[in-house]
Amino acid sequence: MSDKLLIKNGKVALSGENHLRNLDIEMQNGVITALGSNLSGDNVIEAKGCLVFPGGIDPHVHFDDPGFTEREDFLHGSSAAASGGITTVIDMPCTSVPPVTNQKNLEEKHRNIKEKAIVDYGFFGGVSYQSYEEGFAEQMEELSRTVLGFKTYFLSGMDSFKSLTPYRFRQVLQKAQEINIPVLLHAEDAGFVEEATATEKAAGATWQNYYRSRPEMAEIIAIQSAATIARETDAELHIVHLATARAAQLIKDDDNITCETCPHYLAFSKDDFTKYGSALKTAPVVKSERNKSELWSMLREGVINFMASDHAPAPEHQKNSGSVWTDYSGIPGNPTLWPYLYYEGYAAQRLPLSRFLEVVSENAARRYGLYDIKGSIAIGKDADLVIIDPEKKWTVRGKDLFSKGKITPFEGMEWEGRIRNTILRGQVIYDAERGITAKPGFGKLIKRKG
Repeated sequence: MSDKLLIKNGKVALSGENHLRNLDIEMQNGVITALGSNLSGDNVIEAKGCLVFPGGIDPHVHFDDPGFTEREDFLHGSSAAASGGITTVIDMPCTSVPPVTNQKNLEEKHRNIKEKAIVDYGFFGGVSYQSYEEGFAEQMEELSRTVLGFKTYFLSGMDSFKSLTPYRFRQVLQKAQEINIPVLLHAEDAGFVEEATATEKAAGATWQNYYRSRPEMAEIIAIQSAATIARETDAELHIVHLATARAAQLIKDDDNITCETCPHYLAFSKDDFTKYGSALKTAPVVKSERNKSELWSMLREGVINFMASDHAPAPEHQKNSGSVWTDYSGIPGNPTLWPYLYYEGYAAQRLPLSRFLEVVSENAARRYGLYDIKGSIAIGKDADLVIIDPEKKWTVRGKDLFSKGKITPFEGMEWEGRIRNTILRGQVIYDAERGITAKPGFGKLIKRKG
């Protein structure tokens, strides 16, 4: 884009401020070039009565491309992101074939998805049990020129990406500390969950059996172990999709250890399985009603650093297989991430404006080295913006999601604050009336800095 574009008369959300400001935004060549009053130009988006926020960052998506595209692909996943106010995603390495555990696999993945992406994207590399047979340290070194971090598991359900023992996890952290890159961990204790699952499967096939197969203690044990190893190695550790408030307490005073949670852990409890069934099935599982309120408090207070969707949809026949034990774990969380946090967090006054901006954009950008170009509205940064009509109500309908996944636990919920436009690098990529307005391939790869 070379022509100047203005957003005029909107109320703008600036990082660190708790009050919206009446400002115009000038954009040129994909970046923000001016913020001020009475800016002039011919190419104008009128935003009177609307709110303008920085584009959301979703640092945890499974777009399943290539390999599992019956569930999701990059075109549908990134379109869903754009419709939900997300302008940057970071895709996980484990749910594609081959998994992104070496440079060759990364290049193959990028060839498959680069002409599909609607939003900007980064990749995480991965270290699995199998990586030890392939030379994990050399693979990490090579991948670290591109990826934004390395995903690992203490408990994995994928034969192609098996989990690490604490001993091998420690080796990964040592290498990551050497090359100065964060390690991400799915933190549930394998020994606990495997034995609990065997016991609960023998006892029945209810949703309470599923919950008891991986309760709070599974996360507490895993995070305690991982945190101890991280402190010993002085490595940067990030806990993904944390669902247990008590587990977050274990890492709250450690600057090298961060964590994220997801909207479904704030919105639902294990008691909701009666109503929603497999639409609510995720791993980790949702926990108690009290746990929900504790997670909200920790998010507000900064114990939990930011939000992610863990977007991982599946088609009807996989999501509703006939048994709680075989129903697919995952939801199409990406398109509802930003709207849910806006309505239930900021608009409901659970989160002040400055904190809302941190958890939906700023802190993920900081954690993964993107803050020089993403994460806030500032001169010189990418013109990634979300325009909201705060008075407009809308209802979540799975059939209307741009994702391939149509089964959502948020089905039928009415929220106030409709996304009118999503703008990426100065171009409108989503319009509430026209749908996706960017061509596939507009999204760009964001590589690691340094």
